[in-house]
Amino acid sequence: MVSLYVHGAFGADEQFRVAPMEDTLMMNRILLSAVAALTIVAAPAVAQDSSAFNQCQSCHTVTAPNGNVIAGRGRTGPDLYGVVGRAAGSKAGFGYGEGILAAGAAGLVWTEANIAQYVANPTEFLRNFTGDSSVRSRMSYRARSGQAEVAAFLARAR
Repeated sequence: MVSLYVHGAFGADEQFRVAPMEDTLMMNRILLSAVAALTIVAAPAVAQDSSAFNQCQSCHTVTAPNGNVIAGRGRTGPDLYGVVGRAAGSKAGFGYGEGILAAGAAGLVWTEANIAQYVANPTEFLRNFTGDSSVRSRMSYRARSGQAEVAAFLARAR
């Protein structure tokens, strides 16, 4: 530490301690190293939990904006990266069916809880949400197990 003495406004000397530049640089390096370590540790956690998504991968992908495919290989359904918090039927570039578009127009925003319900029975979920018994989902697959795990994976895959 370096001490500086400054003459105060009322004539008294005041002491300030200033960290030398080397200490500041060292603290910055430590902070950046900690952030990098957390990033390295957190990224595999999302990938490890992708096993719940295996039942979805023939139709969907989870692809980061940089093009990195986190999970899946399908192109039938929309990319589900960042789906939690997104309005239903709003992923640019995908041709959604009328049922999901109606739900989005009625205010459906995806949450971890409603994704788990949706994947269990997509058509029933849309009918309940919109109140229209004629609405159908183009997603015919029903997850018989692991709905909460799929939803949790999608919530973390951002």
